[in-house]
Amino acid sequence: MGSERVNLPPGFIFSPTDEELVLHFLYPKSFLLPFHPNIIPDLDLSLFHPSQLNGKALLSGNQYYFFTKYKKKRGTESGYWKKEIGVTESVVSADAGKKVGIKKYLVFNNGEAPHGTETSWLMQEYHLCTCGFNTRGTQKPDKTKWVLCRVYEKKRDSEDDEGGSTELSCMDQLYMSTLGDEEEEVSFP
Repeated sequence: MGSERVNLPPGFIFSPTDEELVLHFLYPKSFLLPFHPNIIPDLDLSLFHPSQLNGKALLSGNQYYFFTKYKKKRGTESGYWKKEIGVTESVVSADAGKKVGIKKYLVFNNGEAPHGTETSWLMQEYHLCTCGFNTRGTQKPDKTKWVLCRVYEKKRDSEDDEGGSTELSCMDQLYMSTLGDEEEEVSFP
């Protein structure tokens, strides 16, 4: 992506719906149409363990977004993405009520298939369903079948039960490290 990548300014959150991901990002990518802002990078899924996505994929909250070329086998050097049985959802356009995409859920496994160990990393993989679009008069789709991925780490249930332990951002950690043993009360006007 190079210099075309756009970083969101502070305070802006990338929080698209499934429909928006398919219609405003995956559809233009698949048909080689311009789309803005061009903030979702292209990645080769086979090169990265999910924990290595930071700084390479678009991060919003605890979710990573990126485009990748579709592959039947989704292996990496350290593991593989495995499709969870029976978990596929249709993405339907609210305006037209037509199916415009499919969302598949996958889980990352460490080790070699099929004997890997399941991790807490999940991926939602979005596929374009061209039957919901009028493609007459538009460009032919890119010969590369693109998918849009949303990857996140599922928190363990025990963390939720223990009073909602949360991780601090690096900026919060830096701030907390500057506080001495005696915290001073600061009041703002």
